[in-house]
Amino acid sequence: MPPTFLYKLGKLLEGLGLLVILVGLSMSIGVGLEDDGLASMAAEFQGLMVGGALFALGYLLERGAGGR
Repeated sequence: MPPTFLYKLGKLLEGLGLLVILVGLSMSIGVGLEDDGLASMAAEFQGLMVGGALFALGYLLERGAGGR
């Protein structure tokens, strides 16, 4: 695979990870406003874990392709 493909894939995964984090946090706020604290924390945790993993994978791909 050419390095430019890996770089673009890394950037895409980073953006997708940030989007997943944003959706998880907005779901957490929505559920939290309904006074369901544990479900709110679960939504936030899931969004942060999945989004963080996608972001980290994208970061590693980008670094491996020679991006800085």
